[in-house]
Amino acid sequence: MTAVSRRAAIGAPAALMLSAGACGAQPIRPAGGTRALVAYFSRSGNTRVIAGQLHRELPAELFEIRPARPYPEDYEQTVAQASREREAGFRPDLSARVQNLSAYDVVWLGFPIWGQSVPPPVRAFLATHDLAGKTVRPFVTHGGYGLGDSLSVLRADAPRARFEAAVSMEADQERRTMNQVREWLAKARPRAANP
Repeated sequence: MTAVSRRAAIGAPAALMLSAGACGAQPIRPAGGTRALVAYFSRSGNTRVIAGQLHRELPAELFEIRPARPYPEDYEQTVAQASREREAGFRPDLSARVQNLSAYDVVWLGFPIWGQSVPPPVRAFLATHDLAGKTVRPFVTHGGYGLGDSLSVLRADAPRARFEAAVSMEADQERRTMNQVREWLAKARPRAANP
């Protein structure tokens, strides 16, 4: 059996999504002079792979949503920080803004589900960019729990945008890898001798 690279495993569902025309709703390539922007937030790289493929296939401009102060490298520290931020309604400062957002008609908005909701940096993006009148096409990665309340949060944070149906994919290799390592370590540790 050959090993499948992480990029190939993650890219395959994205390729299917693209070839299916985003669930068959509309053609992928913007019609006429429509300009598209792919704005995404990604911590572990899953959403970044999909955003990169959209950028190449559409074609579209690419913008990475990044907090001015990066999250910790450690997964569990990031989860704890994001949970505190979500509970407090915190929206971090971003490292950059989209210049001339008015030039785009369609915004493909990508992010992972964090705590069954929208990550704070994406909420900050929506708070600092006026998407009124724009078509927003969400693409979402998650760890098996689905979209959570993300769609209602998006609509509340950008009430004047036109949202199309979200495409969601399970892509949570980082957490699964950590759990596999924990299981392996539990088996590999020497058992304490009974007194």
